[in-house]
Amino acid sequence: MRIGTSQAGERGRTPKILGMALLATLTFAVPAYADRDTSTASETTDDVSTSAATTGTASAQATCGSGSYDAEVYTNDGSWIARNGSTTVYSGGDMRAATQAAVNSLTAGRQSKERVVLWNSGTMSASSSIDLPSYTVLDSCGTIDVTGGVSANNAVVRGRDADHVEVQHLSVTGAPYFGVFFRNGDDIHLGQIDLRLSGGLGIRIDNHGDRGELTTNVRIDDVYVSGTDNHGVETYGVDGLTVGTVVARDVAYSGLLLNDTTNATVGTVDAQNAGTGTGYAAFRMANRNGRVNGSYPTNIHVDEVIARGGGRGVFCVSESGGAVIDNIDIANTGNNAILVENCYNVEIAAESGQVTGPGTIRLAARSEFPVTRNVTLHNLTVTDSAIVENPCGDNITITNNTLENSYRDVC
Repeated sequence: MRIGTSQAGERGRTPKILGMALLATLTFAVPAYADRDTSTASETTDDVSTSAATTGTASAQATCGSGSYDAEVYTNDGSWIARNGSTTVYSGGDMRAATQAAVNSLTAGRQSKERVVLWNSGTMSASSSIDLPSYTVLDSCGTIDVTGGVSANNAVVRGRDADHVEVQHLSVTGAPYFGVFFRNGDDIHLGQIDLRLSGGLGIRIDNHGDRGELTTNVRIDDVYVSGTDNHGVETYGVDGLTVGTVVARDVAYSGLLLNDTTNATVGTVDAQNAGTGTGYAAFRMANRNGRVNGSYPTNIHVDEVIARGGGRGVFCVSESGGAVIDNIDIANTGNNAILVENCYNVEIAAESGQVTGPGTIRLAARSEFPVTRNVTLHNLTVTDSAIVENPCGDNITITNNTLENSYRDVC
């Protein structure tokens, strides 16, 4: 592996969360090569709030660009340069093309990871993608602004049938089709991802290239996503998912949506105004999420869901289940605070929680699926709301809840 040079003064995109405040201040410096534009780009993000501690691994939270790399991309006198060691593999006006050239310059047929560092901010078309093949690491230290009209299935960073890939840092603005999109693969790791969008879907990881093969071993450390006209983060057909923190602000649909996903561990989902005016939720499980070989053993674990405003706080639907949510903090949703509909083996507020209306807590079922069963709802303080079960479920436990200006209408 060729060793690149990085300056000690660089600052990455790692969120720093103390109590209820997160202030991410980003300053990036390029390596001091003589033929390099040596100006330092400084960027500052807006404040966001969350109660979650940053949960990414040490490697994901390392300073952006630090350590060794095999190829790099940077600006010089208005041009983009891609270089692999001492060899220039691209020189021109297109940041995306330069980054793709750097990726394509890595060792063909490699069986171990090689790394590309993109040092500077730039723009790319919404009808194009940076494609990562297997055994590739991308570290993007500036902000990528997406411009122009979208075309389907393009993403700022995309991988198809790609195994052992990482996106260590990524910041995106604009309206891409997807911010990050991986379809069918194994060992996918997203580190510190910041998506401040004006449309599109933030992150989607699925198996829809070959529905017979699940996408496996996915890790997402910490995501901030805002302004989508779709979901913040979505999975579909994934087995083995670990998520640290998803902070969602003003996304049109769900903050975090798990479809047909099994063996998932989630730290915190913190959403404000997710799915406003819709039935979507800060955290949603759908399409047989958590179903394993036709049954619902406990295999989905969420530490905390925080929701303010928006559509719903928590929504489990369409034969999903096998889930435990430890802590709940939901207030002022325009639809149900919590809706469990045709779901099985679900425990809500295993540790504690609070729900403040006007959104209600409802256990329900549609006629096309078996009735809701094996649901436990407990340890909640419910204020200005209600707990309603209609129609009656099977083996429903509603206990140890404190009702303040609220009522129960259960079977």
